[in-house]
Amino acid sequence: MAKVAVIGAGVGGLASAIRFANAGHDVTVYEANSHPGGKINNLSLGEFRWDMGPSVFTAPHYIEDLYKLCGENFSTFKFKRLKNTFNYFYNDGTCFSLPLERKEMLKVFEEELGEDKTVIERYLDKSAKNYRHITPIFIENSLNSLSNLLSRKLLSALFRLPKYKLNSTMHEENYSTFKNEKTVQLFNRYATYNGSSPYKSPAMLNMIQHLELNEGVYLPEDGMVQIAKSLYELALKQGAKFNFNEKVKEIKLLNQKVNTLITEKAEENYDVVVSNMDVAYTYHRLLKSYKNKPFKTLNQEKSSSAIVFYWGINKEFPDLDVHNMFFASDYKREFKDIFENKIMNNDPSIYLHITSKEKNGDAPSGKENWFVMVNAPINEGQDWEKIVAVTKNNILTKLSKQLRVSIAPLIEEEFIMDPIFIENTYFGAKGSIYGNASNNKYAAFLRHPNFSKDIKGLYFTGVTVHPGGGIPLALNSAKLAFEKYEKDQLN
Repeated sequence: MAKVAVIGAGVGGLASAIRFANAGHDVTVYEANSHPGGKINNLSLGEFRWDMGPSVFTAPHYIEDLYKLCGENFSTFKFKRLKNTFNYFYNDGTCFSLPLERKEMLKVFEEELGEDKTVIERYLDKSAKNYRHITPIFIENSLNSLSNLLSRKLLSALFRLPKYKLNSTMHEENYSTFKNEKTVQLFNRYATYNGSSPYKSPAMLNMIQHLELNEGVYLPEDGMVQIAKSLYELALKQGAKFNFNEKVKEIKLLNQKVNTLITEKAEENYDVVVSNMDVAYTYHRLLKSYKNKPFKTLNQEKSSSAIVFYWGINKEFPDLDVHNMFFASDYKREFKDIFENKIMNNDPSIYLHITSKEKNGDAPSGKENWFVMVNAPINEGQDWEKIVAVTKNNILTKLSKQLRVSIAPLIEEEFIMDPIFIENTYFGAKGSIYGNASNNKYAAFLRHPNFSKDIKGLYFTGVTVHPGGGIPLALNSAKLAFEKYEKDQLN
């Protein structure tokens, strides 16, 4: 039995605690904040409640896998499949709901955007096929294992690489596929699911939309925070211990092996350390004295950050759904501003999430809880107080025009999250949400692995390491880290 420390109680850390504790190891999780879940957190103001972080729930089978591992009944995890994916709004007044039912979805693409249903269906089927081929290799396995690199499945996947169009960007493939620029913009937006630009990310990432459009979007009965609470309870049942409000200050090594964890409150020896922190934070802040840092990986371009306004709104809007997207007029310029100019665009795309549409109790009757998010550049010393004020005004102007009512007077409650908040609360490098961006064709191969090649006993989980951003991939990262630990023990 090993003595294991997990740093960070985000979903990757929780899943790691479950897997190690289930295997009989002595597991302690250290969390600097007062709650499990990392960015998955509750916010309550007055009579309103919001999920603070991730809001699109896909691939529930990854959570089911953990329930099965622990011998627990997954039917106790209550969630529902939504009828629509998103409601879409464009500056010229075009707006529509996109249903999840395939026949109805194709009808919307044809009638609202003038697309050929056959082209849309072929595109969706292709993304499903690509996902099936890529997932077992690039998502559910390590790219840094010799046995995986020599496997027949990987060789088959590599043979298919030309079909994944690594030399094309997401935008280039979408632009050459669809007739309507609005359709191109709709599919381009999936680059933001890992904090990247569709004008730089490889076309292979167009498969991101598969989980949403082919398999469905879900909503937990108690909101996204239910995911964190459920995983936390599973970890406790397996015997994991949790130290909340205890920030880790340093990982000390002895003979190139993890040895001691130093927190703000104590020092403790461990055989294994699993870091669910941003990988850059782990090396720069927790391994300060370690000289052989992977600078090539750490110095890659960072993903986008975000500004989020949590508004309690004194009105109900029948035209809105759980998930809503209001597009910028110049999408390419918006991404150039985020990644190159490091400024906020004056007409940003707005994601509006409203759980009170489906979840009673998140807002009083006749009111709604608005989670209003815009993508933002990372923190490089900008005047965020001024930027947030200007951005708020731009958002209010855009939403008021689109919804044909003045929004500002309807705001009863407000909380704001910006890149500085993300950096200080969740320790994301410069406020980035997903670590490194995928803004080059080899990005999938350049993410930090789920283990240290040089430090024995050190493993990594979370959205900043392989396989990438989002809840499903964070859960996979924990599985990969644990499997690598087990292989290391055999060797």
